[in-house]
Parts: sequence; structure tokens; C-alpha cells
Amino acid sequence: MRWIVLLLMSCWSLVGWATEPDWLPAWRDGQAALLMRHAMAPGVGDPAGFQLGDCGTQRNLNAQGRDEARRWGEWLLAHRVEPRVLTSRWCRARDTAAGFSVGQVDDFEPLDSFFRRTEQRSTAIQGMRELLAQPSERPLLLVSHQVNITALTGLFPASAEVIVIALPLDGEAQVLGRMPVP
Repeated sequence: MRWIVLLLMSCWSLVGWATEPDWLPAWRDGQAALLMRHAMAPGVGDPAGFQLGDCGTQRNLNAQGRDEARRWGEWLLAHRVEPRVLTSRWCRARDTAAGFSVGQVDDFEPLDSFFRRTEQRSTAIQGMRELLAQPSERPLLLVSHQVNITALTGLFPASAEVIVIALPLDGEAQVLGRMPVP
């Protein structure tokens, strides 16, 4: 009898793993967007001497962060999703997006961190809101920073965590779900 219970528990685990998140159909149909905090890049902010075009002056992904990006890419492939990927111009965000290996990745300045550039906060939020004010023709995946995502949603995402919001964004963000690294 005990082995039957263990077998049923194993099957339940496999079924739970194979199911799709509730928000996945809305995302595929352009009725939701995924906001991802870049993968693990140890530290806070950027070092003194930060230069946007020089990754050597920035915090960068570590081995864990590169693995997180790769795992998200595998998840996208397994769920047969080829999203439109927009990213911050910071190296850790670009490298996260490139790690998905899903094709073209485009820079989108409003996704740039305003952690130490608070004068850019309202411009960044306005740019994100304009992008998200309408449904998307393709599944939309935005790779950004904690401060940007928190400003838009009120939530504090972990590294490489996704927060799913409904589109079109009109007023306060309607959060449809959250997903840690698969």
C-alpha cells in the first residue's frame, strides 16, 4: 500500500511540473507582459567609474546568473514561445536576455536602471507605461532592474524572477502572477 501512495505522489509531482502557468495563454496572445529582473549579478548598484558601454566597469552576471538565463531560455523553448525581448542597456540585463538564446534582443532605454539616477525615474516609468499601454503583437519579455519593476508594480522581484502584468497597462499594474527561475 505504501508504494502505491509513493507512486501517486510521484505522478502528481510530474503533472504539476508539466502544467503551464495560468497566465501563459494571455502572454502568448499579447494580453500580458513579463517583467524580469536581470539574473544574479552580485552586489548593489554599480561601482565607481561606471560606464554604460564598458562591461568591465559594471556589475556583471556570475555563473549562477548565466545559469539562470540559460534555464529561462530552456523554459521558453519547452513552452514554444518566441518572445519579443527588450532589455536595459546595462550589461547584466543584456547578458541575461542574450542567455535565453531566443533570437533578437533590442535595447529599450526606459528599462535602464535609475537606482543612482533618480532624475531619470519619471522618464523611465513613462516610457515603460507607453510601451505597455496596448496589447503586444508578440509575447513581450522585458529585462530590467529591481527599481524599475518595483516602481511599476510595487513588488520587489528576486534576481531572474518574472512578474506578469496584464496588458494594456492603464493605471495601476494588474499582476497576473510571479515566477521564479524555472
